[in-house]
Amino acid sequence: MWLITTVCLIIVTISLKFYVKLTCGTCICDTVMTNKVVIITGANTGIGFETAKDLAKRGAKIILACRDEVKGIQARDDIIQSTGNDNVIFKQLNLGSFTSVRTFAADILKTEQSIHVLINNAGTGILDNALTEDNLPIEAQVNHFAPFLLTVLLLPLLKSSAPSRIINLSSIMHLFGKIDPETFHKQSKNIFQRRRIYSNTKLANLLFTLKLSQLLKDTHVTVNAIHPGAVSTDIFRDKPSIMRYLIKLVWKTPYEGAQTSIHLAVAPELEKVTGKYFVDCREERPSKSAKDIQLADKLWKLSQVVTNVDTEKLI
Repeated sequence: MWLITTVCLIIVTISLKFYVKLTCGTCICDTVMTNKVVIITGANTGIGFETAKDLAKRGAKIILACRDEVKGIQARDDIIQSTGNDNVIFKQLNLGSFTSVRTFAADILKTEQSIHVLINNAGTGILDNALTEDNLPIEAQVNHFAPFLLTVLLLPLLKSSAPSRIINLSSIMHLFGKIDPETFHKQSKNIFQRRRIYSNTKLANLLFTLKLSQLLKDTHVTVNAIHPGAVSTDIFRDKPSIMRYLIKLVWKTPYEGAQTSIHLAVAPELEKVTGKYFVDCREERPSKSAKDIQLADKLWKLSQVVTNVDTEKLI
């Protein structure tokens, strides 16, 4: 019985690995990014790091927006060494702090003349029900409210740099998400509801993409969202070692997971495509909830209140 179970597990594992490899999209575009400025959040590791390295190879100026200064500087040095592009900069950004987001955005607006690509890559899977310094659930703030604030604050420069692109990393887990505008920003005491927080924030990423794409119509600033796939990244660093081993064995590598982000950043045929959802470098249909414009409107209004930002002055 033990032998049969082991053989079945091996077969399933190999099958899953083949499926991941066969369905993995690859960016085949050779677009050069010389004189382009790209901001990538959470770029010191995983998908963000691989995205930054690829775009640096294409000649872009890369701004690594990372919370950890030591890891951010190390990532900057590694990218410069591997690509030969010394126009790679680290700037500290802690999405768990609206003060940090505002400081970062003010610095960018002061020091940069343009932004051509903003990739909201950073995210967290923490489920410890902790609150940030802004008194928000950490997952809701890091995965939605802080990227919302950052994007809105940078919109004037994105618009003046058009054509420009905003890319939001969502997840297939949005299919299990549900957003109640009355409680989305509040700490949950229910353990079962807490387990859905990640999915809820990934749905929020798509609703944000939908609403912003409509508000930016005719500005030549596009907004799209992606599911990078099941990727072995540092988001699982706190999981048990056997779980991390199986994830690394079966799931995509960070390089493979970065392909759709890269595709949306460089593909010339996507210059005017906006408000869409991509998986493996192909457009896919998101859930019905992700296309609910009334829900998107409610989330937008909540996000304005929570982040204390007047979007009408910036859009």
